[in-house]
Amino acid sequence: MTIAALGDSLTSGWMVARGYVEFLRDMLMARYPKSDVTLINSGIPGDTAPGGLYRLQQDALSYSPDLVLVQFALNDAFCGCTVAEYRRAIEAIIERIRQESSAEVLLLTSTLPEDSEEQTVVAPFYTALKDIVREKGCGVALADEHWQAAIAAGTPHASLVLYDRVHPSEAGYRLMAEAVMACLSS
Repeated sequence: MTIAALGDSLTSGWMVARGYVEFLRDMLMARYPKSDVTLINSGIPGDTAPGGLYRLQQDALSYSPDLVLVQFALNDAFCGCTVAEYRRAIEAIIERIRQESSAEVLLLTSTLPEDSEEQTVVAPFYTALKDIVREKGCGVALADEHWQAAIAAGTPHASLVLYDRVHPSEAGYRLMAEAVMACLSS
């Protein structure tokens, strides 16, 4: 099985030794030890959904994947992309994957900002993603809700992020991988 992970710095595993893609690989190998799983990490720091659409062929479809993980939102939300532009790009990514391959699509929300003002900025993008999932019939790993559950259970938000309060620590990336794994296991 070949899985291509298309996304931004959260997909690339920015500033840590192991990001969510590496944790996911380990979880898949532990669960399915006899499987031949290849994960391609096509995360680029600073990228947005329109950028992901632009590089979809080269960075995902060219690998003939069985599954494409698509993770964008934070850069879109904080770098001037409108919710409508974000939505059009995510919908176009899904359509191209379906037209140009037989791969399944699994969308991911990004992390949960600690600051309530930042959550207000990101929330419409996550809502758009959930609407797309309902309309297009693809899967979604709700990483932000997985983080929220961990925080509600007593995990300090600060332990899930790096010094910049945006990018996950390895503990935060592990939670992202667990959210993906929960979707793949069900």
